[in-house]
Amino acid sequence: MPLIESEEHKALREAVASFARNHPRTTTGADNRHFWQEAAKLGYIGVNLPEAYGGGGGGITELSLVLEEMGAAGNPLLMMIVSPAICGTVISRFGTEAQKREWLPALADGSRLMAFGITEPDAGSNSHRITTTARRDGGDWLLTGRKVFVSGVDIADATLIVGRTEDARTGKLKPCLFIVPRDAEGFQRRPIDMELTSVEKQFELVLDDVRLPADALVGGGPSHAFGSGGEDAGLLQLFAGLNPERIMTAAFAIGMGRHALARAVEYARERIVWKVPIGAHQAIAHPLAQAHIELEMARLMMQKAAHLCDAGDDIGAGEAANMAKYAAGEACVKAVDQAVHTLGGNGLTREYGLAQLITAARVSRIAPVSREMILNYVSHQTLGLPKSY
Repeated sequence: MPLIESEEHKALREAVASFARNHPRTTTGADNRHFWQEAAKLGYIGVNLPEAYGGGGGGITELSLVLEEMGAAGNPLLMMIVSPAICGTVISRFGTEAQKREWLPALADGSRLMAFGITEPDAGSNSHRITTTARRDGGDWLLTGRKVFVSGVDIADATLIVGRTEDARTGKLKPCLFIVPRDAEGFQRRPIDMELTSVEKQFELVLDDVRLPADALVGGGPSHAFGSGGEDAGLLQLFAGLNPERIMTAAFAIGMGRHALARAVEYARERIVWKVPIGAHQAIAHPLAQAHIELEMARLMMQKAAHLCDAGDDIGAGEAANMAKYAAGEACVKAVDQAVHTLGGNGLTREYGLAQLITAARVSRIAPVSREMILNYVSHQTLGLPKSY
């Protein structure tokens, strides 16, 4: 893994930063589709997707860089975590040729979006308790279940749904992923009333015997009940999507933390009390310096995870992606908190735009997996400690 960014990556970082800074800041509740389409025209949205299907031919390394710089400019795009990173990666690696041709060019050019549904009301972080099931009905599939906290379903053309279906050989339930069109009969969505203010809304989904053709299953039809790669392919597909999800969430958090820190540093340089800028006082300067250090350390782990992911090391990437997400979430919360504290009362005003980040920063600790579950993962998988559950 390179420890120093290449000239190409530095140039990409500078170009994205300039683009995001010069675009009108997306306000709470506003429609950011124009920003999405403009970013797609410049190749930023599909930078990780294969060139053969209209993408940039890069990887999660480049896509996470793009999202980080957008966040640092105050213009993050949450659906980048979902549409090109999770869904685009899964379809690129495991989709049939027809699925790739139908979805990848459209995801890359921004003309279509795809949401991702995995979390359930009674399953939480335990994917083994997922109750959304798919069963055969002739040549079709019938999908039944519920999902919660699904981002952007209202603006997505389809949702990649994680379910379970019976292995014909063992009778056990195995993971499977289906592409569900937004207008499919029996596919219902209900907005969740969130205290969090965000452009992208959260939804609860109900799938009531949603009938899907055989080719809605990612990876193949009747002869490939778990996609290409055998009976464990559904699990491989799931991990292939979750690693980019964690890496991109880290990028989102680091960008948010950098944005908050930059506002605080600017204020600390200009705000004069007792004849000197408040940034001259160590009680102000040191916490801001500490926040910067922690964000930089989180970025290094994120870059490691992205490189492992792009190299195809799913196991190594899984460990690093979880660590990156943990480190970025912690660093983001601390940076935002210190930024607000630096501005004092001004940190809670709409003019400076930092107060809304207090809640948003907490999300990076909670979603898509909690910090406690990451600590469980590291203690079990990395340190080899026994499980308590």
